[in-house]
Amino acid sequence: MTTLSSSFPVLLQNFFSKRLIAQRQASPRTVASYRDTFRLFLRYAQDRKKKPASTLTLADLDAPLILGFLDHLERERHNTARTRNARLSALRSFLHYTALYDPATLPVIQRSLAIPTKRFDRPLVGFLSREEMEAILAAPERSTWSGHRDHVLFATMYNTGARVSEIVTLKVGDAILDQTASVRLHGKGRKERAVPLWKSTAKRLKEWLPRLEGRTDTLLFPNAYGQPLTRSGVENRLRAAVAAAAIRCPSLRKRQISPHVLRHTTAMHLLQSGVDLSVIALWLGHENQQTTHLYIEADLAMKERALKKLQSPPSKTFRFRPTDRLLTFLDTL
Repeated sequence: MTTLSSSFPVLLQNFFSKRLIAQRQASPRTVASYRDTFRLFLRYAQDRKKKPASTLTLADLDAPLILGFLDHLERERHNTARTRNARLSALRSFLHYTALYDPATLPVIQRSLAIPTKRFDRPLVGFLSREEMEAILAAPERSTWSGHRDHVLFATMYNTGARVSEIVTLKVGDAILDQTASVRLHGKGRKERAVPLWKSTAKRLKEWLPRLEGRTDTLLFPNAYGQPLTRSGVENRLRAAVAAAAIRCPSLRKRQISPHVLRHTTAMHLLQSGVDLSVIALWLGHENQQTTHLYIEADLAMKERALKKLQSPPSKTFRFRPTDRLLTFLDTL
């Protein structure tokens, strides 16, 4: 019998307040992502089960309901497979937590946990050439306050490979501009990393700081009202810079360049300069170096250099001919 302490509403509240926030000390971004997942899921469950979210039970969270929700995300909300998997991960985390408190629902929970993530094609990493990157950096009008900010913002993003969420939360105190200039980035999972700055980037930051007239806890790249730039705000400013840069760099025309492309560009240019993959992983804040290997796959020039070091195979090849009818049939499939 389900007790009050193991009821679905109580478990969900405890999952957020005790498990995520108190025990795991999840970042605000993680909590917000999980919150959004359950907002969508509970609204879907209400419609399918024909009862308020507060009266749902753990037994209601069966595999058909969760599978229906995942299909709803893709078909009706037009979410990608990557987003679908992220929503499923949040639901799985909650189900693992609830399994400890209501053993009677274990069979239902186990069937729901057996739902696999969806595989998807991984496109090649998109990045900019050095000439394209230089054109974008030169595009903002530095005589204006916002143009000066954009110029230094993009230069810092290119230098550090920072995510948008990391760059918009940077404070003046996070930039150390002495002889060993660096910035301290606050990444995913409350992880911090220090990234060295090129002399040109440090110089740009020194020229920008007087225009802020703030303390060390002042935002390094605020909007016109002194508030943090939003993700869409950074995207809009970058889009405007790309449009202006395309006049002198035609290869930028008709290209969709997001802030994350600048991050990919940093990694690719480091790789092409001979920097070791393990260093690039630390530079970008990758927890798994397998993620960094994607940049090798995208670097055609590196593959061509490797190809030149290999001897071509003998020109005469021998084709295997199966003698068995079953093998012949399989070869025709």
